[in-house]
Amino acid sequence: MAKIDFGGVVEDVVTRDEFPLEKAREVLKNEVVAVVGYGVQGPAQAMNMRDNGINVIVGQRKGTSNWDKAIADGWVPGKTLFEVEEAVEKGTVIQYLLSDAGQRSQWPAIVEHLNEGDMLYFSHGFSVTFKDDTGVIPPPHVDVALVAPKGSGRSVRVNFLEGSGINASYAIHQDATGKAKDRTIALGIAIGAGYLFPTTFENEVLSDLTGERGILMGALAGVMEAQYNELRKHGHSPSEAFNETVEELTQSLIRLVGQNGMDWMYANCSTTAQRGALDWKDKFRDATAPVFKDLYESVATGNEARITLEANSQPDYRAKLEVELAAIRDSEMWRAGAAVRSLRPENWKK
Repeated sequence: MAKIDFGGVVEDVVTRDEFPLEKAREVLKNEVVAVVGYGVQGPAQAMNMRDNGINVIVGQRKGTSNWDKAIADGWVPGKTLFEVEEAVEKGTVIQYLLSDAGQRSQWPAIVEHLNEGDMLYFSHGFSVTFKDDTGVIPPPHVDVALVAPKGSGRSVRVNFLEGSGINASYAIHQDATGKAKDRTIALGIAIGAGYLFPTTFENEVLSDLTGERGILMGALAGVMEAQYNELRKHGHSPSEAFNETVEELTQSLIRLVGQNGMDWMYANCSTTAQRGALDWKDKFRDATAPVFKDLYESVATGNEARITLEANSQPDYRAKLEVELAAIRDSEMWRAGAAVRSLRPENWKK
């Protein structure tokens, strides 16, 4: 492994230099990778592996929209596309990529078809970590591992097609064959990871649930709404409020952060912006610290997992979800955003 200094802490990292795609193909040459679930991560990981020359099949319920999507993506019923149980039986690596609630409901059918020496692969530590709530307890005769890309399934595929890939964490929960580590790292390289850093199932899910509910999605959306609403209260137009809250962030500033860090972004803004940001960042940090403390405790105790499983297992979940998403989409802020986006130069000719 390469040793990389992360802010003064040296960590072991697997890179493509030491574990190139050719090595991954050699490790996986006798494997049949069955991707179970063709929703968020499934399509990207399956197609990336297929493009990289790995023997991949897909397991998905026939008659669903995701079955049709798999066919549209080139998977052939009876050859590379099967019902879930048949795919699991045929596979030697079972990539269990259903939703967390789906993993719980389908587990009794899945576990019956796991053969000795198979690998059970996850992209999230949820089901195994919260086994008391999910019932997902892998049998002792299979390898159990995860590769968790640090991005959405869409990003995993788009970045791969652009030749960059996306980084991922990996963990070995159970090594029944003595080959779990090589199999796991090979799968990470095959799905397009740029580098792989070690974690545990528990650490992955605790950090992931905190991040999604926090800065990556929940906190970001909430803080944006708070600033937009404050600007509107003081007479700023929707276009101005949206531009100063969202558009400049997504189209300019966050890209600078991504390139070279927060200090780089600060250095490339006006002195007035620099001074104000430096003066106010600690106030925002201190104001939100108690919220993040509560959030992490809720995640670590399993409360967030139970809320998720309960909500997502309801038969009318998707209908309720659409109502909640529509409330965001139809709000003044995001309707203003749609109009602002239409004015971007790249959209002028559309």
